[in-house]
Amino acid sequence: METASSAFDLPVLLAGRRRILVTGGAGFIGGAVVRRLLRDSGATVFNLDKMGYASDLLGIHNTLAGLGAAAEGPDGPRHHLLQVDLADGEATAAAVRQADPDLVLHLAAESHVDRSIDDPGAFLVSNVMGTYQLLQAVRAHWEGLPPERRAGFRFHHISTDEVFGSLGATGRFCETTPYDPRSPYSASKAGSDHLVQAWHHTFGLPVVLTNCSNNYGPWQFPEKLIPVVILKAAAGEPIPLYGDGANVRDWLYVEDHVEALLLAATSGEPGRSYCVGGHGERTNKRVVHAICALLDQLRPAGAPHSVLITPVADRPGHDRRYAIDPERISRELGWQPRHNFEQGLEQTVRWYLQHSDWCTEVRERAGYGGGRLGQAKAGAAR
Repeated sequence: METASSAFDLPVLLAGRRRILVTGGAGFIGGAVVRRLLRDSGATVFNLDKMGYASDLLGIHNTLAGLGAAAEGPDGPRHHLLQVDLADGEATAAAVRQADPDLVLHLAAESHVDRSIDDPGAFLVSNVMGTYQLLQAVRAHWEGLPPERRAGFRFHHISTDEVFGSLGATGRFCETTPYDPRSPYSASKAGSDHLVQAWHHTFGLPVVLTNCSNNYGPWQFPEKLIPVVILKAAAGEPIPLYGDGANVRDWLYVEDHVEALLLAATSGEPGRSYCVGGHGERTNKRVVHAICALLDQLRPAGAPHSVLITPVADRPGHDRRYAIDPERISRELGWQPRHNFEQGLEQTVRWYLQHSDWCTEVRERAGYGGGRLGQAKAGAAR
């Protein structure tokens, strides 16, 4: 069932912060953050994105069209795209100067584990060096702010539960869990987390960190588990299931994550980290079967869709189980997810069925045909 998050009132939370820099704002989670800021506040959003293979602005453009005159602020348009690769230090510094932000939400990252197996170097450049260049630029900006703006400034770094490694059958990750990354992706995100904390402790930069569980929802690039299964099942194609399908993830609906991010960014204690999870632990096999059951209802001509499930060789180094304990962010900031997994999944399945043209377009633009990635063998080098 849907529950209210009583602590979430965006204009109150922003408390006069009018210029917000969102990195990775053309991505899945970043785009959801940008859309919420545009819809529910009067802030001007500077969207820094290199416009890579998974970047897309259609959702933001639709939001702006729906807002009409409200998409214009006193100083012009409320959304500005800054097409910049964070690994380019000079371009990043120039973008930060242009944005002149009161708040930075850093979501830009290479995030697909399978792609990190195929090309680890791209993840180090984007997630580690990109974060370093951004920290340097933001630190210079923050140090030059007048006292009243400097007091309210925050840098929010968004990370993943994968930095904590793999759980056994019991227990959940929390803010004091030791780091134990197992993939090139999670190792690069762990490195960026450590850089952010170092810039806080060494230079005093007011940072907040969050580590979230697996997100799902509309506008996710169709290479991740849930959109892949929806699209393949709808097309009558084999549905790949890694290994025995018993790997567990803690699923979080993207709009619930957005509220957690904005709460942490505006109300979190500087230097503090918050774990964000959706109370949605499911095995991959259970998720795949749930999608097939929904498609049996929505597309009965193809039922039973579960006959399409096809076991494939497991991903190298596949973490067995993730689960998040969100007690700190719930207790300290009042956050609760509004959607349970069943509700969020049904909304997601319906959305992808209604937006198949968008899925085809973004996959063609990215040169991604829907095939499996991340099959590099142990000992192979690139």
